[in-house]
Amino acid sequence: MFSDAAGGAVDVASVWRAERGRRCEEKSTQTGSVSASDAATQSRRARDAGVQTGAGAGFEGRPLGAPGSVDYSGLLAFLQGVEEPVCRELEKNWKSHAFDGWRAEWAEPTERISCLHSLSYPPARERKLHVTGVSWSSTGAVVACSYGRLDDGDWGADKSYVCAWNLDRRAPDPQRPDLVLEAPSAAMGLAFHPRRPSVLAVGLFSGEVLVWDTGRPEDPLIWRSGMTDDSHTDPVYQISRGATPLGVTALSFSPFDPTVFVAGTEGGDVLKCWAGAETPAVGLPHLGGSLPLKAPAQLAFAPHGGPVYSLSCSPFHRNLFLSGGTDGHVHLYSMLQAQPLVSLQLSKKYVFGVRWSPVRPLVFAAATGEGEVHLFDFGQNSQKPSLSVRQSPEPAYCLEFNPRRAQLLAAGDGGGGVKVWQLGGEFGEEGGRERSQLEMLANEVTD
Repeated sequence: MFSDAAGGAVDVASVWRAERGRRCEEKSTQTGSVSASDAATQSRRARDAGVQTGAGAGFEGRPLGAPGSVDYSGLLAFLQGVEEPVCRELEKNWKSHAFDGWRAEWAEPTERISCLHSLSYPPARERKLHVTGVSWSSTGAVVACSYGRLDDGDWGADKSYVCAWNLDRRAPDPQRPDLVLEAPSAAMGLAFHPRRPSVLAVGLFSGEVLVWDTGRPEDPLIWRSGMTDDSHTDPVYQISRGATPLGVTALSFSPFDPTVFVAGTEGGDVLKCWAGAETPAVGLPHLGGSLPLKAPAQLAFAPHGGPVYSLSCSPFHRNLFLSGGTDGHVHLYSMLQAQPLVSLQLSKKYVFGVRWSPVRPLVFAAATGEGEVHLFDFGQNSQKPSLSVRQSPEPAYCLEFNPRRAQLLAAGDGGGGVKVWQLGGEFGEEGGRERSQLEMLANEVTD
């Protein structure tokens, strides 16, 4: 039988670790160095060849002429052979509309508009004078502005300034004009001579006209109309239509016929006039002048709702011109009909300036009472501007394109500043179909 019994502790030694150690070995291996080599080859000889097939027999075996000689008979035969297919393709391309609205950009892409210069004359700003006019010299290097006031007040007899900056100078000082001329009364507008870049004419509130030659710094005044019976007595000109004297607020001469011009009046009328008119003005009181007054008005267009402040005849079409007035509208007229072809409301206030681009037949710029400058492109949209920029918190009173550098636009404002805007390439180069589009626009007939 089994029974319980107590015995001593028994230890059993483990042998698996020792056995395992005796069965394992540590070894390592390394591949030998890999040999590699690089090789390159370049041909040292090259040969180019070209061939042009002739159109028809007669070319085979014809020897080449001596260097510098011209095979006129072969050239004539070639041109006669390709004339028909080339003309056919050109005719096809002319009728195609595949690239309508596309314009090649030959220059580096730039911003659509940027402010190149911001100019002002501190004494004019201190007196809170407005920029009433801007003009570029015939070389396109100098921009000038006239200072006066266009609001109400007893300011007309105060002296004012005409300032000019040469923008071709290295780092021109925007606060220090290269030329400052003092006018005896408020300057209402100015214009450079179209061919003599140093000659500048200025109209004053007093009715006088001054002509300066800036090339004579010691005595620049070369002509002054003075105050005679034949002088203007108001800051605007006058013309006659019937028995009613009309105050002229804007003029623009046709680039195609220097005897034809359009005039805008204080009452909003827009008139086509002829400078060679011989019809005497009738029904006017005697003004005491020695010059006989003529009646040049030939056609009255549909009027604006207020004074017309700016007119611009198209440099690309003899019958088209733009007008802008205090009703906030810009009208595109044809000289062949009374109603405007296009009427655009640009401002809830005034349109003070409108100018046609000198290089883009479908583009014009406008300055408004809200202090904005708008650029319109009839080829893109005939009802809204392609680009608008803020000139100043004060009204923008005037603007002019540079006649030599099409991408520069100068604008003056009621804060006494002149900004020179640099336009992108799209506003500086004429498109392929612009003139035909302008012709189509001019041929539209309104009821």
